Amino acid sequence: MNMLANTKQILIKAHQGKYAVGHFNINNMEIVQGIVQAAEKLRSPVILATSEGAIEYAGINFLYELAKTASELSSVPVALHLDHGKDLKIIKQCIDLGYSSVMIDASHEDFEKNVRLTKQVVQWAHKKRISVEAELGTIGGKEDKVHSRGIIYTNPAKAAEFVRRTGCDFLAVAIGTSHGAYKFSGTAKLQIEILKKIKSQTNIPLVLHGASGVPAEIVKLAEKYGAKLSGVQGVPEAQVKLAIKNGINKINTDTDLRIAFDAGVRQAVKEHPEDFDPRHILAPARELIQKVVEQRIKLFGSAGKA
Repeated sequence: MNMLANTKQILIKAHQGKYAVGHFNINNMEIVQGIVQAAEKLRSPVILATSEGAIEYAGINFLYELAKTASELSSVPVALHLDHGKDLKIIKQCIDLGYSSVMIDASHEDFEKNVRLTKQVVQWAHKKRISVEAELGTIGGKEDKVHSRGIIYTNPAKAAEFVRRTGCDFLAVAIGTSHGAYKFSGTAKLQIEILKKIKSQTNIPLVLHGASGVPAEIVKLAEKYGAKLSGVQGVPEAQVKLAIKNGINKINTDTDLRIAFDAGVRQAVKEHPEDFDPRHILAPARELIQKVVEQRIKLFGSAGKA
């Protein structure tokens, strides 16, 4: 029986092996099952993540128990992570409950305050052998409870100082990605030169937020059954591969899962208007989530690394 896996161990292995591990946001049981089934099938470690919005929606204990059960039933490493923790009370709750890792996102604060808050969370978490993700620089866009007016690229020298002073275990960097489905007016172009410098100066696992792919076939399927998604755009796969090659070891995916879930539910309801069984409505959504997660795992290079 597996308990929750250790996020830091998963990411150190990825850092050494030059691949990335997927962080996938969860809100309910079907999403958890779809993600973990994909990880099992491809023998990949996986990081389940709860945002503060998901905790508000489903309750922290429900989500924790879902992840713990998935980990216990699974033969691949399954970690549980708090995504974009801004509320210190929620961060503390996750640490006390036994999450694998937490993120303190004080990227909107000035440098010194970000250092101070991150250091505080590192002290709490490390006492319980829980690892900490922090963020320096801001990425654009809006999703869940996270929004930013624009992108402020991470400064490599500041990143090195930040990691040294805070003792954080992995760092989310801003190199040109954006939250949400409506990310970019043009095509995304990541600042790979900045990334290379950050990696060489910090030498720890680095995290890419706002890097969903927004797969065209899933968008088309959702739109076929009534979704209005014109203008949605993700980060091209070639850019993601380049980021992994140059030091990204954890990639966050949420938008892709939402669109897949939406498409599955819309199709089921539209094609079988007489069927009101929630199992028949949600099972196709779970299958589509699994399909999307499998695509991401293959792209990240973590297949077979469990």
